[in-house]
Amino acid sequence: MTDTLVEIRDLRKHFRVGKRTLRAVDGISLEIARGETFGLVGESGCGKTTTGRVLVRLYEPSGGQVRFAGEDVFARHGAKPGDYNRRVQMIFQDPRASLNPRMVVGDIIAEGIDIHGLAKSKQGRLEKIHELLHTVGLRPEHAGRYPHEFSGGQRQRIGIARALAVEPEFIVADEPVSALDVSIQAQVINLLRGLQRERDLTFLFISHDLSVVRYISDRIGVMYLGQLVEVGAADEIYHDPRHPYTRALLSAVPEPDPEAGAGRDRIRLEGDVPDAIHPPPGCRFRPRCPHATVACGEAEPQWREVRPRHWVYACHCVSA
Repeated sequence: MTDTLVEIRDLRKHFRVGKRTLRAVDGISLEIARGETFGLVGESGCGKTTTGRVLVRLYEPSGGQVRFAGEDVFARHGAKPGDYNRRVQMIFQDPRASLNPRMVVGDIIAEGIDIHGLAKSKQGRLEKIHELLHTVGLRPEHAGRYPHEFSGGQRQRIGIARALAVEPEFIVADEPVSALDVSIQAQVINLLRGLQRERDLTFLFISHDLSVVRYISDRIGVMYLGQLVEVGAADEIYHDPRHPYTRALLSAVPEPDPEAGAGRDRIRLEGDVPDAIHPPPGCRFRPRCPHATVACGEAEPQWREVRPRHWVYACHCVSA
């Protein structure tokens, strides 16, 4: 891929649970180009949020490599934490929990400005705060209020302003609209798209809502039980899904046109997602896959490029 900003190779993040190991992220590889939005989708507990938290250094990886602008982020002589933390920011899922209730909005937004010394004076700091509030559709007088005085959509805009304050290049957006009403979701999504164009931002957009991901993403990666099972352009993933898990996810997306959705069959997956502490051998989707055979449990599937830049964790039911 040309002009790759983020490169992930065999990334793993395991957690100790008593004497056992939970494999939250278990060997994913992907690349995100500068200026694109990469959507990461999957069921709750598949490892999406853990992946994002590793990328912003909230978690240290258990293995693998993350390169940002060609530099190994976690190597001993890799990117300096201060510089990397300015260039990479996160928008959190729950704005109620991610904003300090004891701080006024202006100070919340200015935390990064203060830490990285991006304002030369108090007046310059105030001007930056007001500019950021205007950018996300809020007013200067909001700087002196507390988070509880705002609606959910307004609080998420404050979270976006805080992320923008340090002029990042890459933003991990972790379910940024899942806690909002549908009408407010559209406003926030359109705000993020506009900011991307204006500021040349790169996004990792994490969500379980495939309709939202399709609208905002250039490419999509589908995760299942700590691993990627399919990666491709958004239109290809939606119109020509190859992995049975991707097909099942898409079959559950509501169709706004009743006539268009009348002939579509809903694929119902049996059983629950297997335990990430004891994942099944071979293909991890095998216990719930309607096409599974004995051979699926004997060897782990290998990646196959079914079309240019459309990769799938291949199994016997994936055609070339």
